[in-house]
Amino acid sequence: MGPADLSDALSGLTFKRNPDLLVGIETSDDAAVYRLTDDLAMINTVDFITPPVDDPYWFGQISAANSISDVYSMGGKPVTALNVVMYPAKYLDMGILREILRGGNDKVVEAGACLAGGHTVDDNEPKYGLCVNGTVHPGRIITNAGAKPGDALLLTKPLGTGVLFNATRARKFSLRELETSVLPIIATLNGTAMSCALQYDLHACTDVTGFGLLGHLLEMAIGGRLHAVVDYNALPFYPGALDMYRKGQTTGSNKANKALVARYPLKAERTLTASQMELLYDPQTSGGLLLALPKDQAQSLQADLLAAGVAVAAKIGEMGAGEVGITVQ
Repeated sequence: MGPADLSDALSGLTFKRNPDLLVGIETSDDAAVYRLTDDLAMINTVDFITPPVDDPYWFGQISAANSISDVYSMGGKPVTALNVVMYPAKYLDMGILREILRGGNDKVVEAGACLAGGHTVDDNEPKYGLCVNGTVHPGRIITNAGAKPGDALLLTKPLGTGVLFNATRARKFSLRELETSVLPIIATLNGTAMSCALQYDLHACTDVTGFGLLGHLLEMAIGGRLHAVVDYNALPFYPGALDMYRKGQTTGSNKANKALVARYPLKAERTLTASQMELLYDPQTSGGLLLALPKDQAQSLQADLLAAGVAVAAKIGEMGAGEVGITVQ
């Protein structure tokens, strides 16, 4: 569902407030956080997706990594997970579902969490994801609303998964190249990247997923009441992503993501082609972390991320004071 449709569905609804609900629905953050004690808070998140690839084991891994990421982006540690499964049991073999669940469980185990059960629904199309619970100290929560003027913006995975998935389905992009160059990064947990980032004065974080880079960056700018500046030349893209847009491939989410960003000023200080702009709206699956921290700490964090084996550690821009919005340079 697009962000505009979701906003319409939620309009007029009132939600009970509780002083122990430290992060709720108001800031469109990656997960909810509820204080249990003075020293312990619980992180709650749920996410599920349709298959981005045909291979069921890859599907399970990618979806689980995508779900678990929301706990990491809040500064937390994953503890338990529940499977969320929609599956056409009448015409798809149970062996396929078994492989999906195996991929998901392998990622849960890799994250140091426990798979504790789940819920299944008979559906016409497979969908899979996780409800993940994590823990964090109430005083160490990282939200998408804490960025400060002058903060550097770092990104830890390339962009372009949306168009590459669609192009692969349309047989316009090589499945072998996708499996070799793209899927291993997509299926990588964001835990290592966040562990590195938490050693610094991290002010804000979000993972770049379905709303695309500009959509999630805008949420960060709104939360901090700041103006974000993006250096287009510094952005990391998966090989082939720009070429697929040039050849007419796109995604069903690009239009909705543009509408989301259009609510606030977007200025381009350089000439970008339509294909280059489309990449900024491209919906990501299990995307990287978007980190905001003091500019003088960015280079050191970049070095630590790369030394730890994180795919990329690109300084893509900074946050500034001024009208809420985004400038692309």
